[in-house]
Amino acid sequence: MSPSTRIANLYGREILDSRGNPTLAVTLVLESGAEASAAVPSGASTGANEAVELRDGDPARYGGKGVLQAIGRVEGPIASALQGHDVCDQAALDRAMIALDGTPNKARLGANAILGVSMAAARAASIVEGVPLYQQLGGEGACLLPMPSMNVLNGGKHADSGLDFQEFMIVPVGAPSFAEALRYGAETYAAIRSILHKRGLKTAVGDEGGFAPALENNEEACELIVAGVEAAGYRPGQDIAIALDPAASSFGRGGVYDLARAGQARLDRTAMLALYGRWIDAYPIVSIEDGFAEDDWQGFVEQTTAQGQRIQVMGDDITVTNPHFIQEAIDRKAMNAVLIKLNQIGTVTETVDAVNLCHKAGWGTMVSHRSGETNDDFIADFAVAVGAGQMKSGAPCRGERLAKYNRLLEIERMLGKRAFFTNPFTNPFAKA
Repeated sequence: MSPSTRIANLYGREILDSRGNPTLAVTLVLESGAEASAAVPSGASTGANEAVELRDGDPARYGGKGVLQAIGRVEGPIASALQGHDVCDQAALDRAMIALDGTPNKARLGANAILGVSMAAARAASIVEGVPLYQQLGGEGACLLPMPSMNVLNGGKHADSGLDFQEFMIVPVGAPSFAEALRYGAETYAAIRSILHKRGLKTAVGDEGGFAPALENNEEACELIVAGVEAAGYRPGQDIAIALDPAASSFGRGGVYDLARAGQARLDRTAMLALYGRWIDAYPIVSIEDGFAEDDWQGFVEQTTAQGQRIQVMGDDITVTNPHFIQEAIDRKAMNAVLIKLNQIGTVTETVDAVNLCHKAGWGTMVSHRSGETNDDFIADFAVAVGAGQMKSGAPCRGERLAKYNRLLEIERMLGKRAFFTNPFTNPFAKA
């Protein structure tokens, strides 16, 4: 093993995420003196079974959200355990941290501490090997650019907009390349802004860059998107479709769902399924993520049975990028796609394993940002590396969101003629 690939030290620092809350950045130093850094995001809408973020709990600093303890874990036990490790052996390095933590949810060292080191190691390996990060993680065959799902209207925990559902996204299914997909999305986003202005509605944005107007109900959000698509000169369903993330765990428990913001009565599982069915008939919807709460496996199963041939039924809070829960979902036939978030599980290796498990089952995958983001563009390379086929990083607005999309533009240029981009929502998903 060359000294240029051996870990010499690790450093952590407290930085701010896109919501102004503290998060962790990690710098890994090799014996050669080369350095690589990574920043860890944080979610607002989180699944109960996600790996544990280590926060200080000191009310005198950042309302208890500080990450000085996580920095201590990075610079103390993790640095000691990994000193001399080969940074190019990602799996061994990640397994060493998992073993050192010794808990099922990374509660001892903190998933934020472990993930920061894991991501920094992957970056360091790409520097050592002299290849882009997507190639270092995915090999020579990594050439699939992801279809973006862009959050243009925010609700739920991401905005005070009067919408129960958390994310209303546009998906440029008719675009021939990633660059064109980004253009389609940006032009539609601008058209929606113009419509809101004309209607006298606010164009303030939520955590992920989507607009947060005071709409009457959830259906009005879909109608506004269709109007925006048409105003931008595109065809709803053919050029640009809709994807939803209701984040139903935020308004449902025990198979009962309370759409209070929209003024609707409490709905049971059957009524929610019927509501989605009416929406699929009325709007060009190709994907619904977390349409049911994380404790409602039966809701996911029934939706997949009833609607899984028409749309992508995606799990997030219920699967939390954890191979154990993904396998349970596969066994139950509870969905046909899974959202992938590195900080839900806590290492690069485990996240790759989660993606591979989905792909082996023939399921779709969508790599995702978090609502509390940084300017780190790691997930753009990661999406290409694992051939995810889909990615969401918010609206074409706010620097921490655009960093990911702009990195994908760069990767598409680097790949040149090898770059591959396709619509994952081919029949039976896409609307004619």
